[in-house]
Amino acid sequence: MSKLEDHFGRWKNREEIAEAMIPMIGRLHREKNVTTTVYSRSLVNKSVIQILKSHRFVKQVEDSELSVVDTFPILQEVAKSDLGPCRIDIGKLAVEYKKDNRGLSIEDYVREELSEAVSSKVDMPERTDVVLYGFGRIGRILARLLIEKAGSGDGLRLKAIVVRESGKGDLQKRASLMRRDSVHGPFAGTIAVDEEENAIIANGNFIKVIYSSDPASIDYTDYGINNAVVIDNTGKWRDEEGLSQHLQCKGVSRVMLTAPGKGNMKNIVHGVNNDLIEDSDKIISAASCTTNAIVPPLKALEDKFGIEFGHVETVHSYTNDQNLLDNFHKGPRRGRSAPLNMVLTETGAATAATKVLPSLNGKLTGNSIRVPTPNVSMAILNLTLGKETTLEELNDYLRWVSLHSPLQRQVDFVSSPDAVSTDFVGSRHASVIDAEATIVNGRHCVLYVWYDNEFGYSCQVLRILQQISGVEFPVYPKD
Repeated sequence: MSKLEDHFGRWKNREEIAEAMIPMIGRLHREKNVTTTVYSRSLVNKSVIQILKSHRFVKQVEDSELSVVDTFPILQEVAKSDLGPCRIDIGKLAVEYKKDNRGLSIEDYVREELSEAVSSKVDMPERTDVVLYGFGRIGRILARLLIEKAGSGDGLRLKAIVVRESGKGDLQKRASLMRRDSVHGPFAGTIAVDEEENAIIANGNFIKVIYSSDPASIDYTDYGINNAVVIDNTGKWRDEEGLSQHLQCKGVSRVMLTAPGKGNMKNIVHGVNNDLIEDSDKIISAASCTTNAIVPPLKALEDKFGIEFGHVETVHSYTNDQNLLDNFHKGPRRGRSAPLNMVLTETGAATAATKVLPSLNGKLTGNSIRVPTPNVSMAILNLTLGKETTLEELNDYLRWVSLHSPLQRQVDFVSSPDAVSTDFVGSRHASVIDAEATIVNGRHCVLYVWYDNEFGYSCQVLRILQQISGVEFPVYPKD
């Protein structure tokens, strides 16, 4: 057999295996609220090609390749297990099984690794209603994520969005913006509009559209919504006094802000300081996209090497806050045309980072350059460490952080000489280390960190929401 036929034959075989995996992955998610992953990359609702690409990614971070030939028998045993809601990384299970030299069968190995998942099976908590107050860039991505993760429907349920009515055809336009996105592509599923009920039905999720300009005037119980978490993604109110208006409404129990909170409000970066969240906290901020991007790698470096001083320069895609063409703007420089200029502006991310990591107080400065791209940004961390290191040691450590540390859902790692910003559209991590760009000179290092300032940030918001709602499930295998 020629090499051409051999490669093509193996490819067809792996396609067939991936096709067989899809219904098992779907049933686990739909019936048991089990999310199947490969090195933290979800396989739920993914195509054959996406499943194969997720396996191919492992070559970038491990010494050997991973194939569906390796993970399929693992998945078969997982599907047989009596599991409660959890995340199962069949990629890590397959890699570790290859290294195991005890001669165990796959059945015995999986049973051993998932024994805790079976014996300590987590029950589904009471369903949590979610309301999106505002339906802009972050609001619509959060809607997509909530619908995608609906699973059996017993966890988080998006029940309503609240917007100001813009005029005739408003409902159709809102649905169209959710259906199509110039950056993130089409919605993965079907969307219909119920004009009589003033609702959007997305993949079977009935989402009431409530028109209001007063956050304190809505009785959510009139819409069958109770004990809801309201996610305010308008950015209009950023202090406790303003956001507490939501708590005056019947049917609301908590409020989340998708922007840096002012005053004594807790600014949470999931994976770093989410342990500060208490049941008594009624209003929580998810900080900013840039704060979420820089804090996880900063914490990793602070823990390992210590940080004496640093400067954070963000190269940030333009946002709705800027003008398409030169026009009046209350902020310096932001009135100049966003698609035509690099715009030097301030950022509070360095200061905000010290609120999340108090050990860095007084050690960070920051600035920002807005650039003519619609999404995906970069943070350049120019740091003086507490002790010397090498390029190899630093990259190896950050690779380990992305694979095995408590920050593995926040920090991703890529080593590709041709990576550019559009490669990270849709990244679910708060930040992605570009290993090829890392610079090290003794105690001085420069890290280049990519982040999808829309999607990656929204995933961080969702992780906080899952935590406060009790639907943040255990991950197996345990690192």
